[in-house]
Amino acid sequence: METLITKGIKVSVETFFQGGHSNQNENKFIHAYRITIENLGTEESVQLLRRHWMIFDSNSEVKEVEGEGVIGQQPIIEPGGQHQYVSLCNLQTTIGKMYGSYEMLNLSTGKTFHVDIPKFDLIAPFLLN
Repeated sequence: METLITKGIKVSVETFFQGGHSNQNENKFIHAYRITIENLGTEESVQLLRRHWMIFDSNSEVKEVEGEGVIGQQPIIEPGGQHQYVSLCNLQTTIGKMYGSYEMLNLSTGKTFHVDIPKFDLIAPFLLN
């Protein structure tokens, strides 16, 4: 698990290779990742507005993904609360990595700020044997 704290917001990432949905002959390597976003603050609620991802395959292909919310949601995270979601990444190679950021809104001040998503590796587990 990879974890990073930015401005009182903790982002943790767990990855899971999806062998049943992957196909090595078609260069299709599917990884699921679970993100947990925790508001470590004690007074101010925040809302996740946008996401920005950088996705790298080991063939030097880079994808940049930006958009509103995560999996169709713009969750509000209360002080001491958390939001968790699962998404997928389709790579063309057996090894890759991702990192990114969220744009968050402090609901008390009305100001936006960025929270870093830690870099995490996406590796087909059969490479590790």
